[in-house]
Amino acid sequence: MSTDPKQVVILGGGFAGVYTARCLEKLLRSEEASITLINRENYWVYQPMLPEVISGSIGLTNVVSPIRRLCPRTNLIMREVDDIDLQKQIVTISPGFRPRQLQLKYDHLVIALGNITNFHGMPGMIENAMPFRTLADAMVLRNHLIHVLEEADVEENPELRRQLLTFVVGGGGFSGVEVMAELNDFVRSVKRNYLRLRNEPHRCVVVQAGDRILPEMSETLALFAQRILRKRGVEIILNDRLRAATSERAILQSGTEIPCKTLISTVPSALPPVIQKLDCHKEHGKLLVNTGLELKDYEGNVWALGDCASIKTVAGTKVPPTAQHAIREATTAAINIAAAVRGGKRAEFGFEGLGTLGSLGHGAAVAQIFGVRVSGLLAWFLWRCIYLMKMPGLNRKVRIVTDWLLHLLFPPELAQTKIAFESGIRNQHFEPGDFIFQQGDLGDSVYVIEEGECEVFREQKGEQELLATLGPGEYFGEMALLSDRSRNATIRARIAMDILIIPKADFNKLRQRLPVFGEVFTELATRRAVPGSPHSSAEPSTLGGCCGQPIPIPTPESELGPMPGSPPAVRAATPAKQ
Repeated sequence: MSTDPKQVVILGGGFAGVYTARCLEKLLRSEEASITLINRENYWVYQPMLPEVISGSIGLTNVVSPIRRLCPRTNLIMREVDDIDLQKQIVTISPGFRPRQLQLKYDHLVIALGNITNFHGMPGMIENAMPFRTLADAMVLRNHLIHVLEEADVEENPELRRQLLTFVVGGGGFSGVEVMAELNDFVRSVKRNYLRLRNEPHRCVVVQAGDRILPEMSETLALFAQRILRKRGVEIILNDRLRAATSERAILQSGTEIPCKTLISTVPSALPPVIQKLDCHKEHGKLLVNTGLELKDYEGNVWALGDCASIKTVAGTKVPPTAQHAIREATTAAINIAAAVRGGKRAEFGFEGLGTLGSLGHGAAVAQIFGVRVSGLLAWFLWRCIYLMKMPGLNRKVRIVTDWLLHLLFPPELAQTKIAFESGIRNQHFEPGDFIFQQGDLGDSVYVIEEGECEVFREQKGEQELLATLGPGEYFGEMALLSDRSRNATIRARIAMDILIIPKADFNKLRQRLPVFGEVFTELATRRAVPGSPHSSAEPSTLGGCCGQPIPIPTPESELGPMPGSPPAVRAATPAKQ
């Protein structure tokens, strides 16, 4: 009989994954099992306290713990999971610095990958909505809030200022309500530091698909939460949901449009693609497990926990995706893995829950514990005490208590920490009537049309003249970059558009590193600028400078035809008065 330790592989570093590893370290000796945990980050996030990072009541790194310290005997691999082969018992993970995948053989597998944000069928959401699931999301959102306040303070246009001071959250569950509560408190408290915003109102909107927020709680507590939030100036839109978004507004299913520069989405969610493609039993898309949390047809070999699994208790109750349930699931799975390794009694999952808590910010919360309903300041105190006790490590507990005390004594921190360059090639969605850019704007990007159509206008002597219509595969904006001048025309979406935006810095870098890339745009600019060119479908007087002034590029002695891969010619439109 082989004496080699069994290979236990855990996928996911959330509550379920990390607590499974911690429990296995206590149950199994190192010679019995080698434990490997695969996660995208090398830290574990304490999700219930993540919204407090927004307001600064808890320090950025105090809601996370390094997995290597939480699980000292576990091998941590900071990669993505690319594939799971249940038949061959192999997990394939993404490449690191070297462009090669890594394959791990396992004896026992724990799948605890949670879920991901899914904006399928919601145009513009992936480009414009800010998810709130990870520490990076919290950092980005906090920096964004400070940025829009800075811009609003110097903005002269009252309509744009109102847009900058409007904040929309999609989803009225625990995450959405807690994010909005902290956001509202933060904006309200720091506005006094901006001379022009002190008396300027801000607008906070929660959009919920159901007939009340906090559907996880009793109706009495949910209605109490609604009253508290509305009293603090938060608008709550019920029986509606986000349908689409642009950089200028949020669009709801009912047709309502909310002009805003900040859109946060806590829904919807979906299983990671690696789980979606698994060929195994599923229920409502989730992995189907028994009361021992073993994957159907792979009992004793594969366990599934957390948000990605369809779990029922011994009593037949459907298990909600909460932290308290994930921790108990981890304990159950670890006991059964230890039994599979060395033999012994197996466990079944029977935890029905102790209650639910939700913070409303600013000394208010709602709680339902052992059937007792509590609200207001007492519930807020209970919320903080209970979650503080659950935070692993004395180190983190002391830091969090210190943060809370300092937050009571001093105003929130206003420093913006830029963690990435703002420029970068990206996708953007535009709805009909949206302006891509306007005449006189600085030429800062090149645009490639993936879907939809736009119209090119130029304003002369107070009248707008339609110059052309551009469609999929065509691109524009290159002439302003090549000539280093401002836009000489306005581009407006005619129908819904998806556009690839290449900022000036990236455009110039590509031109320098890939000469053929620059040649494509240079030839296009030449065709548009030279009178009578057979490759231009518009006269230079109408289209030659549509994206900037014509640039002095010599006319070729002979026309060689379009370069391979060059875009189709621009479709000229009959000039029309607008």
